[in-house]
Amino acid sequence: MTLELRGITKRFGSLVANDRINLEVRPGEIHALLGENGAGKSTLMNVLYGLYDAEEGEILIDGVPQRFRGPGDAMAAGIGMVHQHFMLIPVFTVAENVMLGHEETRFAGALDLPAARKHVRAVADRFGFHVDPDALVEDLPVGVQQRVEIIKALSRDAKILIFDEPTAVLTPQETDELMGIMRQLRDEGTAIVFITHKLREVREVADRITVIRHGKIVAEAQPDSTNSELASLMVGRAVELTVQKDPPRIVEGSGLAVTGLSVTDSTGHVVVDDVSFEVQPGEVLAIAGVQGNGQTEVTEALIGLQSVSRGSAKLEGNELLGRSVKQVIDAGVGFVPEDRTVDGLVGEFTVAENLMLNRSGDAAFVSGGTVRRATLREFAQEKIDEFDIRTQGPDTAAGRLSGGNQQKVVIARELSRDLRLLIVSQPTRGVDVGSIEFIHKRIIAARDAGVPVVLVSTELDEVSALADRIAVMYRGSIIGVVPGDASRETLGLMMAGERIEEAAA
Repeated sequence: MTLELRGITKRFGSLVANDRINLEVRPGEIHALLGENGAGKSTLMNVLYGLYDAEEGEILIDGVPQRFRGPGDAMAAGIGMVHQHFMLIPVFTVAENVMLGHEETRFAGALDLPAARKHVRAVADRFGFHVDPDALVEDLPVGVQQRVEIIKALSRDAKILIFDEPTAVLTPQETDELMGIMRQLRDEGTAIVFITHKLREVREVADRITVIRHGKIVAEAQPDSTNSELASLMVGRAVELTVQKDPPRIVEGSGLAVTGLSVTDSTGHVVVDDVSFEVQPGEVLAIAGVQGNGQTEVTEALIGLQSVSRGSAKLEGNELLGRSVKQVIDAGVGFVPEDRTVDGLVGEFTVAENLMLNRSGDAAFVSGGTVRRATLREFAQEKIDEFDIRTQGPDTAAGRLSGGNQQKVVIARELSRDLRLLIVSQPTRGVDVGSIEFIHKRIIAARDAGVPVVLVSTELDEVSALADRIAVMYRGSIIGVVPGDASRETLGLMMAGERIEEAAA
């Protein structure tokens, strides 16, 4: 099926999110929609999927105008969508999630779960997925949950598939697997819309590229375009794709010292096993590894979100473990969590309110138990300007921002205090190239100001760009520490469990 969008315009109040957009996607091709966060990519796809009504324009499939009153109409027309934030019910099984909204029944109205299980297995076998139809979604790794989303879409016999930032929460290995799945679907004749801001991925898999900026299509590009060319089209200016930094100016003896840290989960399984490391003021220590090897638990233990079975973590000689989250924050620790929507923001709160979440007792913002709204709005507007947060204003709900702009709110909040330690976990996950450049500069600026920085990232390019030293975790343990300029090959071997120590670590 051929998909065509003609003159699509979508407004939110005075904000024009999509401005007369024309787009065609043909059978058997991967058409990448490239743009910054907030450029209007996801809004356009939500119009196509029936989640939003456009003020102007029309949608055509095989030349026939369509009118979608909701996702059900879009699915009935052969359109499937794999969302950036998965639309799954955690306490349901895979089979129950796949049949949700399209329930088949047997005698006396009983759900036909055997048929749903059979269908899941058929789609999974077709693509080489290893998915148990009876597994609870909440027990599945993120990469497998995404496969469930794909099975859901394909179970509706989708001929047009929308992938909305599909690699934002995937490891490099899972990303490679997804690229292979997309190629297989394309070769079978499926029309694919691939929404992304990752230049390497779009050049690897796209057949055609459309660039959106500020709600408008600004260019059509080819996959053989350079990263610099694509980045400039996205942002509207030249973008520095490499991190510029001087050698670290390390001050010995007054940073973070972690010794013998161990964490046991609720089932009694050791997820962090006798981890020790030091981070000095003025350096970035990156903790690398495939997600799920204990990195998350290390950062959450340091901030007070995770119970610790044993060990010590001293900042400037003062113990952090055993303190409340508020006490750790008040000790000067900045924390950017890996999941901004769950741990970083309150979506129903305004941008301004989110910017003061960790400063609710600050006399600058609160007087006599009452928030000083004028002062808070002025502060928020300063941070919106300084961190280039794309929003209609300080009073906009944070949950209405694009993913990248939500991340900027979190970064702005954490870097707007006097810090003794900065912990950043997946700081650019789901963030566009222009925002990545900005966030990287702010992390390096904190390091150059003498703040010890702990960086957790599954993006090897990011680790190599920012780190002065790299500790690699595998199955809950640090198996080696290497210099920041260690090769990708070395890091890849270590992430697979091979112990390698390089000189000058």
